Amino acid sequence: MKAVTFNEALEIIESLPMEQREDLIEVVTHRLIEERRLKLAQNIAEAREEYARGEVKRGSVDDLLKELSE
Repeated sequence: MKAVTFNEALEIIESLPMEQREDLIEVVTHRLIEERRLKLAQNIAEAREEYARGEVKRGSVDDLLKELSE
């Protein structure tokens, strides 16, 4: 499959009827939301694993700022 440049993709999209462009926006929006959800779930899983291994420190914002200034 040939890679398409951004400008080529825009030209292809602009050649579609308005209804199909609107459908495309909806599909892409939903896929982006799902991609963000999956990334967030991965980050949460990694954070939980780090916490379980004792690699995460707990404290207040003041504790963090104090540690950063040391």
